[in-house]
Amino acid sequence: MSTRINYSNVLAKARVLVLGGSSGIGFCVAEHALSLGAIVTISSSRQTKLDNALKRLKTSVPGSADCVDGQVCDLSDVDSIRPNLEALLKSATRTQLLDHVVFTAGDGIKIRPVSELDVPTIQRMGHVRFFGPMLLGGLAKDYMKPSKTSSITLTSGASIQKPSKGWTVVSGYGAGTEGIARGLAVDLAPIRVNTVSPGAVHTEMFDEIPETRLPAVLSDFRKRSLTDSVGTPEELSEAYIYLMRCSFASGSLIEVNGGSLLARE
Repeated sequence: MSTRINYSNVLAKARVLVLGGSSGIGFCVAEHALSLGAIVTISSSRQTKLDNALKRLKTSVPGSADCVDGQVCDLSDVDSIRPNLEALLKSATRTQLLDHVVFTAGDGIKIRPVSELDVPTIQRMGHVRFFGPMLLGGLAKDYMKPSKTSSITLTSGASIQKPSKGWTVVSGYGAGTEGIARGLAVDLAPIRVNTVSPGAVHTEMFDEIPETRLPAVLSDFRKRSLTDSVGTPEELSEAYIYLMRCSFASGSLIEVNGGSLLARE
């Protein structure tokens, strides 16, 4: 019979690194983990975003000022992805190895017809979303506790199963991310590796949509779901926290999309 555990303390004092933790889903994962007693490091591509996020986290989770820090880590330049990740991992493990790593980083999605794509454009669209998690997986083992209680969680997306027009590259890289997670689950065992696949989630990325169009866009997403809603980053954070806490989940995929894959157009 297994030893009983205190469920509320599973993440207490756990060291968590969230790449892309300055906004959207990543920010809420960091906030959620902090609220459960974890010690959190977040990364962002820009110092201003990082500083603002750290200020928000310290305000939203009282008493967490000494439990959260951050570092800039730009993954947009393919030649510097690996050294930037190494620098981030070394910084995050100055005093102790990591228990969990969450990858939610992603640059803006610029949709183009597949007929207009060339090799440089296709490669550039994968720097953050594909090469980033691949290289992270290759480096992480040296910076993580070698235990089934440790985990890496990657992020794909519902567009893999149900892509819209113009999303071929994004869908392809998302499917590749899920493949990376399964491969890493084997290569890094006993460290667990899983994926969360979000549907439409109302994050800061929606700020790029003109205000006059935003209500119609949100309404369209709601109609495509079974819950008549658009996801929130707070809701999505639950999936990432589950994959950190459940030490029997590895090579798994959690879909959080409001039932949009089942909804009729």
